[in-house]
Amino acid sequence: MGVWVGGCRGGSSTPSVAGSSLPPLSRPQLAEARRVRAVELFEGGVSSAEIARAVGVCAESVRRWRRVWEQGGASALRRRAATGRPPKLDDAQVEMVRAALEQGAQAHGFEADLWTLERVGAVVTRATGVVLSRAPVWRLLTGRLGWSLQRPERRAVERDESKIARWIAHEWPRIKKGP
Repeated sequence: MGVWVGGCRGGSSTPSVAGSSLPPLSRPQLAEARRVRAVELFEGGVSSAEIARAVGVCAESVRRWRRVWEQGGASALRRRAATGRPPKLDDAQVEMVRAALEQGAQAHGFEADLWTLERVGAVVTRATGVVLSRAPVWRLLTGRLGWSLQRPERRAVERDESKIARWIAHEWPRIKKGP
């Protein structure tokens, strides 16, 4: 299956070497490796079409890379650090939060062993001193901790399955309308 790269289909998402203990390349690493290989081929005088076939992208991407390379050199095609605001919690703090959450909600003084965004936010503040609103708490849980939304099954505590089965077997047919 091809991976979407630079506006056209091509290539494989995870190159592998038989018997290699190296982890597969991430998408950004793979994309950078393709651009680096393209630079080597630019310097060798290879045509854009041949480079596109060699690295598994379309010629349009290679032409765009060539323009960037001609203006800024090989370093202009290297990966750059992600921009934007840095996360409020570093990796050590995230692990502190993970350990605290794995103790359960009741261990933190909540009545039911059920996590809500507000409760998680309170635990984050107690554990790290960092105050997070609901949206960053959600991103922390789903993105950095890998948790998913789990809704508890709503059932009455007094529910008696044997009485329900007996009612369905005896009472329901007696009161049901029609054949």
